[in-house]
Amino acid sequence: MNKRRLGGSGIDIAPLMFGGNVLGWTADEATSFSLLDAFVAAGFNAIDTADVYSRWIPGHSGGESEITIGKWLQRRGRRDDVVIATKCGMDMGDDRTGLSRKWILRAVDDSLRRLQTDYIDLYQAHQDDESTPLQETLETFAELIRNGKVRAIGASNYSAERLREALRVADEFGIPRFTTMQPHYNLYERAVFEADLQPLCVDQGLGVITYFSLASGFLTGKYRSEADYRKSPRGRRMNTYLNERGLRILDALDQVSAAAAATPAQVALAWLMTRPSVVAPIASATSLPQLQDIMESAALTLDSAALALLDKASAGDA
Repeated sequence: MNKRRLGGSGIDIAPLMFGGNVLGWTADEATSFSLLDAFVAAGFNAIDTADVYSRWIPGHSGGESEITIGKWLQRRGRRDDVVIATKCGMDMGDDRTGLSRKWILRAVDDSLRRLQTDYIDLYQAHQDDESTPLQETLETFAELIRNGKVRAIGASNYSAERLREALRVADEFGIPRFTTMQPHYNLYERAVFEADLQPLCVDQGLGVITYFSLASGFLTGKYRSEADYRKSPRGRRMNTYLNERGLRILDALDQVSAAAAATPAQVALAWLMTRPSVVAPIASATSLPQLQDIMESAALTLDSAALALLDKASAGDA
């Protein structure tokens, strides 16, 4: 499978990342292992997770996804075959939050322990922390790189203004800069990323890995009315998308899918793979049929007419 360079990280990945938020949550350990086995066997190599996954579930404390990945890595012996991307900075409780030096140093060791590895390929700031100077955050990340705990660093959920400033600070002090950006971006959510972040990422050579690439499942086409909300735990979010514009996007996906003998999910992911600076969309699955569906997006080529139809239908965020 053709790999793509992940910004300036020196890391190459296949054009689809597995979304590890479901691991240890809606996918139990046995299912998680089978999903990861199938993903790697198909030629894909990048797995996205975070320390906070899945703290939002009653009884979970965070780290469940990393623990599951760590067990899989040890039992399968596949560490050298995969790129592990994880994140820190979200609230883990008891003042364990933000991007201070003190917390990052603890958080990375916690993640390494859970992942049962001695290095993280891509370590990302999960969200901006305006209470901590950017220089402090970046110098701490630089320390992790020097110590061999982290290969490259990235940002997620940063505004264009703050990302630009972070890159300037890194250059000014001669320390490693963010090489990737992980934004909320898909056919439905376009305006925020495309207005300022996309041009910045293109100009600065950052590799983009998108989250909510299928709009929490809306772009799979399985949610067409309020009656469909109960199809998954994410169904309650569909009222955000189920409107005139959302239905217009689904109609365009249906048309392109029919012409390409593909599914709406495959088309939505393939569209993202064509976007400027996007290296790979992140998508999750909780069953092997779902996984097979999204993996086939990497082999789908959309022609200019299909891209024009999708662009027109999704123009103008609601």
